[in-house]
Amino acid sequence: MNKTSKTQNLQFIGIIPARYASMRFPGKPLANIGGKTMIQRVYEQASKALEWVYVATDDERIAENVTSFGGKVVLTSSNHKSGTDRCFEAIQKIQAIEENIHFEVVMNVQGDEPFIKPEQLRLLMSCFDDKTVQIATLAKQIELKEELFDPNVVKVIRNKELQAIYFSRSPIPFLRSENQENWHNAFPYLKHIGIYAYKTNILRQLTALSSSNLEIAESLEQNRWIENGYSILVETTKFETISIDTPGDLEKVRNISD
Repeated sequence: MNKTSKTQNLQFIGIIPARYASMRFPGKPLANIGGKTMIQRVYEQASKALEWVYVATDDERIAENVTSFGGKVVLTSSNHKSGTDRCFEAIQKIQAIEENIHFEVVMNVQGDEPFIKPEQLRLLMSCFDDKTVQIATLAKQIELKEELFDPNVVKVIRNKELQAIYFSRSPIPFLRSENQENWHNAFPYLKHIGIYAYKTNILRQLTALSSSNLEIAESLEQNRWIENGYSILVETTKFETISIDTPGDLEKVRNISD
């Protein structure tokens, strides 16, 4: 498939939120992976699927790096609690810069997944062929028992319309009649892949919502959206993602290059 940023005449933009002050891995976006910074790798992968890509950061060092490899960047507040909030500030600033283009869909591309597949982004974009879609994200079937019971791996369940019912750090659903050792084989559990696409007007509404009980309980902001009646289309992908959360994760992929 050729690179495109339009589906059903919609204009898409990829925004990559990038913070310097990560608690577990300070300076993570500038970590070197095979001769390129992590943020450069994410940017280049996103650009294979999207015509318009911007990095949204609160740090001048990250901004300088993005500029050095020819990328587009906007500076945002350091007070945002989530990438969603950072994306909304960024799209407001970007629309002022790119005033002749109206971006109908914002794609929140995780800044710590340097090997994200362009095919995943195109799949996410295709969700908006349905004009009723408000928010879209991806999931992958869980194959390993360790993933199923890992609270750092977010699980999601869907209704028959492929819309998210609930996101949890626990295995959902609970298989009452099955031994837990075999749960991952007995049911098609889904692992959430944390990239989102939102209609721009919906993104504006999401950032105005107050924290909700389910969001606080699981520490997952997408549950706030569901609690407030927004629908999240969850499409499935066969591609695995590699998220770099700690220096240890980085060492595993340090020698990967193009």
